Amino acid sequence: MLQPKAGYQNLKDSYLFFGISRKIEAYLNDYPGAHLYRMGIGDVSLPLCDAVIRALHQAVDDQASRDRFHGYMPECGAPFLREAIARFYQDRNIPVLADEVFVSSGASDELGDLLDLFEVSSTALIMEPAYPAYVDANIMAGRKIVYLTAGPENDFLPLPDDRLQADLIYICSPNNPTGAVCSRAHLQAWVDWANDRGAVIFFDAAYEAFVTEDLPRSIFEIPGAESCAIEICSLSKTAGFTGTRLGYTVIPRKLVRRGMNLREMWIRNRTTKTNGVSYILQRGGAAVFTPEGQEQIRRNIRIYQENARVMTEALARIGIRFWGGTNAPYIWMQCPDGIKSWPFFDLLLSRIQVIGTPGVGFGACGEGYFRLSSFGDPEDTKEAARRLVELLC
Repeated sequence: MLQPKAGYQNLKDSYLFFGISRKIEAYLNDYPGAHLYRMGIGDVSLPLCDAVIRALHQAVDDQASRDRFHGYMPECGAPFLREAIARFYQDRNIPVLADEVFVSSGASDELGDLLDLFEVSSTALIMEPAYPAYVDANIMAGRKIVYLTAGPENDFLPLPDDRLQADLIYICSPNNPTGAVCSRAHLQAWVDWANDRGAVIFFDAAYEAFVTEDLPRSIFEIPGAESCAIEICSLSKTAGFTGTRLGYTVIPRKLVRRGMNLREMWIRNRTTKTNGVSYILQRGGAAVFTPEGQEQIRRNIRIYQENARVMTEALARIGIRFWGGTNAPYIWMQCPDGIKSWPFFDLLLSRIQVIGTPGVGFGACGEGYFRLSSFGDPEDTKEAARRLVELLC
């Protein structure tokens, strides 16, 4: 008899953001037309930049021309985009080669698909609070998970422990949800730990563009990472591609486990399981890495960084402890007066129409915390900050 994948029985009843959307829907049913100040789900509010839009339009026109038409694209990515991404690394003195870059439809897809490379008997180490998809993808696969909790005692940046036993390590820096950013020494400790044990790091660099201080934006800035790490990145937050879906993964040539080259395995996986990302989207993505595109996306990122400043100033005025907001688009705040995460969500929605994300949705150790996103409209962010101060002062 057919046996469905048993791991699905171990998933929580609903995904975090589905629960938020249901509460919002119920509120709007009671108060139709109410204006909500959305600082919960990390979707961007600014449109794609002009350089990207022009490239997308040109690519559509190409598809209307017999001479410039493109059908199936290379499964691992078009050379023009892989080369542009490699140059983006090389300009920062990070020696990534074009054939180590794999174009994807986004970081979330890759974080799940990359598990194909590893036997289900491997163990995943997840530092909580964590992006829920890390946990759910491994539960679906039936993989054992080891949880390493983070908290104020380590500024939500735990270090490796010799007692830990794991094969796959998830590191997100800047972190979602806490906004914490790893130092070079911190990442070096994890790279050394992984190399000593033959483990592999999944480094989620989706928010690297928000780092402005002298902190690593790529795991490959760390010596030894080329033999133990895979980097997954997205254009969603970097360049507003949340609705357009484009990202990339870097797997170094030197990443080998038990005589098997993971880069070559991934080529075989992609050429079997995908038909590649569309020509139109890849042309749009390539525009991000031009000087004009970089200038324009930096302009948008500065707006989100100003949103974060507005919110952190409000929290400081109230006297609430928080993390993130600097070098990161997320602010991780302690709920006031010992309120738990979901009741605090309900309080903000009902009293001041501000939407955030309950910290407990990122793991049990997130209980009593709350995530705010800086990706909202600037005027809405200012009003949300004013309302927050008025409510909690």
